[in-house]
Amino acid sequence: MNSLIARRGFLDDFFKDVAPGFYVKPLHGDALPQQIRIDVKETPEAYAVDAEVPGVSRDDIHVTIDGDVVTLRAEVRQQDRQTEGEKVLRSERFYGAVTRSFQLPQDIDNSAARARYENGVLHLTLPKKAVSAGQRLVIE
Repeated sequence: MNSLIARRGFLDDFFKDVAPGFYVKPLHGDALPQQIRIDVKETPEAYAVDAEVPGVSRDDIHVTIDGDVVTLRAEVRQQDRQTEGEKVLRSERFYGAVTRSFQLPQDIDNSAARARYENGVLHLTLPKKAVSAGQRLVIE
């Protein structure tokens, strides 16, 4: 589930390496990566997820949990501002979004899940939902 509006052609990486002086970068830095990179760690009580989403505002990151499936979505909206009396010679606007979903081995307790964002890394603490022991049915 990756939806990213690409701004580069397939030869851009080649020319970036061969002739770096001719490669023009966006005014606002690099676009979002093709996929959100994650690290997942497990303890007996919870899962800890670290996801790289650099250059994204905290308000533009969305986390959805549905049972054992976690979905991360990050959006970037960058626009140049023009003041009165200016003549625009070049304007680069960028909008991009990237989404990543992954499944964990056990359902997550949504009410106790926590998220924190600092220095371009989203830290998720996802407690495991208590697994109830199977109940034996009485046969009549």
